[in-house]
Amino acid sequence: MQKRCFSSANNLCRKVLQPRTSLIQATTIPPCDIFINHRGIDTKRTIAGLLHDHIFRMGLRPFLDSRNMKPGDRLFEKINPAIWNCKLGVAIFSPNYCNSYFCLHELALLMESKKRVIPIFCDMKPSQLQVMDYGTSSTKQLQRFRWALEEAKYTVGLTFDTLTGDWSDFLNTATDAVIKNLVELEAENSSKKSTYIVQDRQSE
Repeated sequence: MQKRCFSSANNLCRKVLQPRTSLIQATTIPPCDIFINHRGIDTKRTIAGLLHDHIFRMGLRPFLDSRNMKPGDRLFEKINPAIWNCKLGVAIFSPNYCNSYFCLHELALLMESKKRVIPIFCDMKPSQLQVMDYGTSSTKQLQRFRWALEEAKYTVGLTFDTLTGDWSDFLNTATDAVIKNLVELEAENSSKKSTYIVQDRQSE
């Protein structure tokens, strides 16, 4: 599996990422390929951080706030564009996830942007995802967050128990899922471009 991950990542980098490097001065490169949505106090030092580093070593560009932001950066000015421009989202759901406005906002933005999202249920079940009303969010925001969680609940994802799970196997499995989804998305985009070109020629 590990060799397959590296092979897929290398092919993806050659097809998708490397051509961009020649256009650095001519275009604005998206902040990331994969946006990692997570609850810092639960997973930043474990799954989120390790997954970021694992994907990064594959030659891809994951976004994790603690890795991609510096003191002085304004949260929404960095996070929102990263979500809008990413190819894929990874949502790591953990026990304290739903207590965070920022986690729920990021998830909602991923869903509203129609990004493909891979859910990872860390030390919890999908049925445990619930938005709590602490009186700090408007009714509209609560509805937005609940809708995003429902979308995530009915998306095939991964599960991991931090006490009994095999960390190495999980990281390989999660990375493999990320790469497979990126390859599929790239194939879909290539197909859409080909269809557009054919239609454009027919209209001439």
